[in-house]
Amino acid sequence: MNRHVSPVALSDATLGALPPGISVPTYDRSKLTAGIVHIGTGNFHRAHQAWYLHRLMQQGLAHDWAIIGAGVRRGDVRMRERLLAQDCLTTLIELDPSGTSAEVVGSMIDFLPVEPDNRSLIAAMSDPEIRIVSLTVTEGGYYQDAAGGFDPTHPEIRQDAETPDRPGTAFGAIVAALRNRRAAGQAPFTLQSCDNLRDNGVVLRRTVLGLARLSDPSLADWIEEAACFPNSMVDCIVPATGPAEIARARALGVEDAAPVTHETFRQWVIENDFCAGRPPWEVVGATLTADVHPFESMKIRILNAGHQVLANAGELLGIPTIADCMADADLSAFFRKVQVEEILPHVDPVPGVTPGDYLALIERRFANPEIRDTVRRVAFDGSSRHTGFVLPILSDRLDAGEDVAGLALVEALWCRMCRGTREDGSRIEANDPNWDSLASAARAARDRPEAWLGQSDIYGAAHLRPAFVSAFESACTRLETDGVRATLAAYAAA
Repeated sequence: MNRHVSPVALSDATLGALPPGISVPTYDRSKLTAGIVHIGTGNFHRAHQAWYLHRLMQQGLAHDWAIIGAGVRRGDVRMRERLLAQDCLTTLIELDPSGTSAEVVGSMIDFLPVEPDNRSLIAAMSDPEIRIVSLTVTEGGYYQDAAGGFDPTHPEIRQDAETPDRPGTAFGAIVAALRNRRAAGQAPFTLQSCDNLRDNGVVLRRTVLGLARLSDPSLADWIEEAACFPNSMVDCIVPATGPAEIARARALGVEDAAPVTHETFRQWVIENDFCAGRPPWEVVGATLTADVHPFESMKIRILNAGHQVLANAGELLGIPTIADCMADADLSAFFRKVQVEEILPHVDPVPGVTPGDYLALIERRFANPEIRDTVRRVAFDGSSRHTGFVLPILSDRLDAGEDVAGLALVEALWCRMCRGTREDGSRIEANDPNWDSLASAARAARDRPEAWLGQSDIYGAAHLRPAFVSAFESACTRLETDGVRATLAAYAAA
């Protein structure tokens, strides 16, 4: 592909002017009608769910399932402006060591205004033509308490319960729209989480029903009886977009304010539980199943927990990307030993794939040098990612009376990272919604490791068993006396 072309500003009108090597929609976007509202139109959604739908549309299917984008956070305003300026088109750039390819995805047709009271979002979801409302609101966006249940005390939830006609959260808007549909005698929509959460449909159901019960118990009963919340497992490594990604799109001949880079691998496993129909995603490679859990557990434990194994150590050592971490002998040896000895024994196989096979796949994916997936992105919101990905494995091992030295070191590295300085003395900027409290606990843990474990919203009582406490304190001490690299090497050699 010619990388020295004048970039064409992306829009419906200019699709025909894009370089011939870039795939573009072959369907008439003016004839698409919406069937999905998606809340949280970040990079992952546009490289994953929107891509699967685009592929169906390219085959002449699902033209009544187009996506209306939506957001409820301040940062969504900027994304809306960028996407509307280019007719909600997105350039997807596939990064592979053997070469780069690009396609323009056109399955999104609008982006709703981002408003404090979410009136436009509520109105859109109240339309009976909308049959699925899907979300990517991050692992920490579901208002869960320390035990993983719904947190009715969160200030944003309490506000929505007190003013249900002017909700500020995505879930308050969903409840308001379902209230409108019930009042109009209409059926509910399916609610589909596309976030990296175990039992993501169950979590979404618990949040929606929990909020609805605070203001309208009868509505909650109707939602519980009539709506569907399918679990799903989603997988594709999608780095954040910055100047380098925009420049890469320009080099390919596209002026795109919000391009998305991604790896070659995608997977989507969906529980086949929809109350108002669905696109035939299986036609383009998604797996529809009655039981998502084995696929979900394998991915979350090996890939997502594996990301946390690498990211904090990489940040402390000043290693910029996950691929660079895998190229580092000490880090890659640490990663493999934790995986083989402590994670894989608690992962069941899925049809056609053993845990060992999947680990080999993940190692290849993580090592892809074309994917500039930063350790900072992967380490973001550790307070949600460690509790969701790492600590359940730790609990399983403690329950079985098994060694937890590797996972304890993973937690100690996270603690050390939250102190806010790398080994070379450079500063680590805040990288968690709870950064201030994490940093305070991490500083106290320099002399008293138990200060870190005292964060009950993270560790609670279930993890504070002597075997883990002892291993954690030993790892913290060694990190202080020997440093990160020597500690990693000693663990890998043991």
